Amino acid sequence: MPGRFKDYIAVPKPNMYQSLHTTLIGEKGTPFEVQIRTWDMHRIAEFGIAAHWAYKEANFAMGKKSNVKVEEDKLAWLRETLEWQKEMQDPEEFLNTLKTELFEDEVYVFTPKGDIKVLPAGATPIDFAYSIHVQVGHRMTGCKINSKMMPIITKLKNGDIVEVITSDNAKGPSRDWLKFIKSTSARNKIQSWFKKEQREENILKGKELIEKEIKRIGMASNELHKMEYVQAALDRYKYNSIDDMYASVGFGAITAGKIIAKILEEYKKVNEDDQIEKKIEELAKEKKVRNNLPKSGIIVKGIDNCLVKLSKCCNPVPGDNIIGYITKGRGVSIHTTDCVNIKDLLQEEDRIIDVEWYNEKTSSYNVDIEVFSNDRNGLLADIIKAIYDVKTKLVAINSKVNKEKVVMTEITIEVENLEDLNKTLKSLRKVDSVFEVKRKK
Repeated sequence: MPGRFKDYIAVPKPNMYQSLHTTLIGEKGTPFEVQIRTWDMHRIAEFGIAAHWAYKEANFAMGKKSNVKVEEDKLAWLRETLEWQKEMQDPEEFLNTLKTELFEDEVYVFTPKGDIKVLPAGATPIDFAYSIHVQVGHRMTGCKINSKMMPIITKLKNGDIVEVITSDNAKGPSRDWLKFIKSTSARNKIQSWFKKEQREENILKGKELIEKEIKRIGMASNELHKMEYVQAALDRYKYNSIDDMYASVGFGAITAGKIIAKILEEYKKVNEDDQIEKKIEELAKEKKVRNNLPKSGIIVKGIDNCLVKLSKCCNPVPGDNIIGYITKGRGVSIHTTDCVNIKDLLQEEDRIIDVEWYNEKTSSYNVDIEVFSNDRNGLLADIIKAIYDVKTKLVAINSKVNKEKVVMTEITIEVENLEDLNKTLKSLRKVDSVFEVKRKK
């Protein structure tokens, strides 16, 4: 059957499974799959890499020569997992990372010399650079994909040939890279760089965040800053010193709320206070109490009462990944991370600022949609009905047909979040004669 051939020998799976797969058609027209592999490959396929190790060790113990070639890289994923555990003080963060790495799809790309690199689906040239060497990532200034200059946040596809452009004058990674990368290895290397390069700044920032959180829950610093209370947090998250803890909070490895919650647990053991349980519960939820929020429903980190404007080029809605750009005299403009203008914005690194959606605020957002369909009677009425069926507010609609009898319908709808938008898109795709529906960006 055409297109039904997979080569897991040239490109093994992460668990080291290797085999050739192809699908044939039998005499009666019934398709069946054929798998071709060596006995050593079959042993891994049936019993896993650990059994493969045991087989070799057993043969060696009995004085038998084994033809099984064990490569050091076959347990690289396990060693990398142990490294993550060392670098992440928060067990919850480690568990989430492990789940992501174990179940995420992969993309296979090549170096200019033809070496294969296996990266998570959605990975960028930044992930690729760090998979080669940490210094290649730190000194990265640009990239070529299939011999063409491309933005370093471009999502890689299977078979892409990637070339990293570096410079000895590079200032190091940008914090914004953390918004686009997919591999845990690259994330850890970038975060480690910021830990070392900005340690003093992170210590001051972390201390400020913890003091602010203590004040927010209505307690005094001198009540909680006793060494026996603080030591419990150091032991829980495996910090060697208070400065290590402050630095970790400062660069975002752990929240101030989790640190204070652990300190409060120790405080509760020697102090009778009916409100402590309530405060611990509040910290566990990490409730965000914000006053005077902008109508846009967006929080600009570090700036209160800031003018915020949703960019027309990408029309972000709650649920989209977003970044903020500080304009000259017009506040902060909000863009989706896949906006067509993102490449130009990232060149002015000092104007990029962290922003986030405020989940507890309900606002409405206008979104433009394009619907392509074959011309027929009653088409426009069915499109409008599909919008009303999911209770979405229709703001505007414009439809035109070309010489090939293809209808292009431009629609503006009002939604509260990405979920509402996706429901509408799904409903429109079910309309008879519609062959493409996309959000206009």
